[in-house]
Amino acid sequence: MPAPPRSSPSAAALLQSSEGPPSESPRQAPKVIYVMGAGHSGSTILGVALGNCSDSFYAGEVDEWLASSGASSRGGSERTEFWRGVREAMDGAGAEELFGGEANRLVERSSALLRVDRWPARRRMLRRYRQVAQDLFQAIARTAGASHIVDTSHFPLRARELQKLSGIELYLVLLVRDPQDVVASNVREISRHEVAERRIRILTMNANLWLTQLLSIFVFLRHPRRRRMFVRHESFLADPEGVMQQILDRFATGVAMPDLTSLRGGVPLQGNSLIMSRAIAVKRSTHPTVRWSRLTTLLQSCWVPVLARLRPVATARALQEPDG
Repeated sequence: MPAPPRSSPSAAALLQSSEGPPSESPRQAPKVIYVMGAGHSGSTILGVALGNCSDSFYAGEVDEWLASSGASSRGGSERTEFWRGVREAMDGAGAEELFGGEANRLVERSSALLRVDRWPARRRMLRRYRQVAQDLFQAIARTAGASHIVDTSHFPLRARELQKLSGIELYLVLLVRDPQDVVASNVREISRHEVAERRIRILTMNANLWLTQLLSIFVFLRHPRRRRMFVRHESFLADPEGVMQQILDRFATGVAMPDLTSLRGGVPLQGNSLIMSRAIAVKRSTHPTVRWSRLTTLLQSCWVPVLARLRPVATARALQEPDG
């Protein structure tokens, strides 16, 4: 890796870039509910539930819009038509300059801060990235006819850039799942006989999760308290209605909650296979997590007391009731 030029900024400076946000659009600013945190944390089911609320639209993993040149890879006539409409609404915005995976690698991924040799390129891209992101949310809101847009792109660095946009109202949900489940879901497909590969994958996933947790907490605490909410995936499954109501009370007062036993997947740009289902139900679950990796327990233990202090937090009502 080549050494960075002397003028390269520090990682902290990159997080707090002095470049101003794009100018505010004269249209009404859409409310963007951004679900942040590690992948495989249950963001799709939470995003679908939020997107089924009145006057809300679940856009899925919106970060994929640039990587896919404005088209969804999931297919389906309704989905294809919707995102074609968004692409047409974006004509003239200059988004084509950022098509491809470069914005994801340089701006959004947590590992972007470790790529010292690409910091100058990242800085050059930021202003255009922010303007396109703002225009895109406004185009989605107009095309969907909704005031609330749900984005489950995960990446905390993407959230950090969205915080600087004056043309949207940003609300952050920091979604956390037990690290044992997060790591297990990423290595489950590897055969148990491939012991060496499994150990490498477990170590890599733990390193990625550690960095994502660090950045997510940093971004979360810098966001206004009234526009943020900490949610545990396990709490959501234990009490879907209660947790959803707490999110809506803070982010979307007056928005009606849907029937969580009969949800529509909608036409999100990208997400896991759940979005392809015709009917989706959120079922209560309190299954205990299997502690299958001692390494994961050790490496992620430092976050336990930190996460326990994050506020405001959406708590399962069963956990709020005193013992008796």
